[in-house]
Amino acid sequence: MAVGRYNFVKKIRNGKYFGTAYTATLIFNAVEKGIVDYTTVELKEKQRLDHLAGVVYKDSSYWWVIAAASGIGWGLQVPPGTVIRIPTSLEKTMSVL
Repeated sequence: MAVGRYNFVKKIRNGKYFGTAYTATLIFNAVEKGIVDYTTVELKEKQRLDHLAGVVYKDSSYWWVIAAASGIGWGLQVPPGTVIRIPTSLEKTMSVL
């Protein structure tokens, strides 16, 4: 059996997976509409979203939140120079789901 990239994403709220295409769309739209505050970062060589999530949220498994806010489909293959959006409050970001 194949392992999906969301198999290890945390389950929150009634055991539902977050980090799916549906929740990514909700986060992206909330950022676009100004509901969720964010900062921007231009990725440098060898920087990855999971590393940034580890620094910002103290948990690298939230890489998908940064990917969703930035409209990125697969966050571990983002080239240097890409401008990404990092939601400033994980709690507020989750509240839009």
